Amino acid sequence: MTAPCPPPRSVTRKPALIAPKTMCDCHFHIIGSPDAYPFAPQRSYTPPKADEADYLRMASTLGIERMVVVQPSVYGLDNRCTLDAIDRLGRERTRGVVLLGAEVDAQELRRLHEAGVRGVRFITFAAGSASLDDLKAVAHKIADFGWHLQIYVGPEHLLDLIPTLKDLPVEIVFDHLGAVKADRPETDAALTAVLGLLDAGRAWVKLTSYRSSVEGAPYRDANWLVRTYAERAPDRCLWGSDWPHPHMSGFMPDDGDLLDLLLDCVPDQRLLDRILADNPARLYGFGD
Repeated sequence: MTAPCPPPRSVTRKPALIAPKTMCDCHFHIIGSPDAYPFAPQRSYTPPKADEADYLRMASTLGIERMVVVQPSVYGLDNRCTLDAIDRLGRERTRGVVLLGAEVDAQELRRLHEAGVRGVRFITFAAGSASLDDLKAVAHKIADFGWHLQIYVGPEHLLDLIPTLKDLPVEIVFDHLGAVKADRPETDAALTAVLGLLDAGRAWVKLTSYRSSVEGAPYRDANWLVRTYAERAPDRCLWGSDWPHPHMSGFMPDDGDLLDLLLDCVPDQRLLDRILADNPARLYGFGD
């Protein structure tokens, strides 16, 4: 039995952060009608509909101009909803990250690239992803297209993967602060491993802090992690809303509050411009 999820907030608070031109939301999901896009039988949660119109209302309030749709685990390897969302939102301002297994061929990858896809996600926190055993084969197949691997795995998996990640022919994007929890010490092994890949210019990290919070709203206990990444690797940091905040229960965060958490940690406007606009443009090829 899967866990139900509440819908995102119908009204978003306007943040104090002043959005730079071409600000990019590097991580959100679109949930379509179950009639058109059936959920995978093996899934960890059941989200309500949260479509492009719902997202754009939030995005307009925050000042988001560019966007990256990330395949939610509830659809498994059926990427149709994500691909249709890229098309409806507009390929000139939208990119996508999908779920794929090792069986994918070059013809399909070419089709996905032309549709705006720029990465493949592996996740262990919810059912639906391909096995981590497929990760190496997928990485070698997507390398010719200049894609990246997006990783959201627990520390126990990450530490086992590090030797493999170091040798892959693609860059790595770590979701949600590398899945490091706010109550971990600064010497945490998973944090040290992520920082090492950032230092080597092999990885990027998304500063989505609320998933790392232990205390819950307003999630400020994770601010130290955001500051650590932003100070250590400012050219390798990204930001994503994680709208509509799937796999949540009870309290639903306000995206205006979440964006202002970044402002709390990174008050310098030039650095904010890099994280919110310049870095995403480089990684996802906006303007190419």
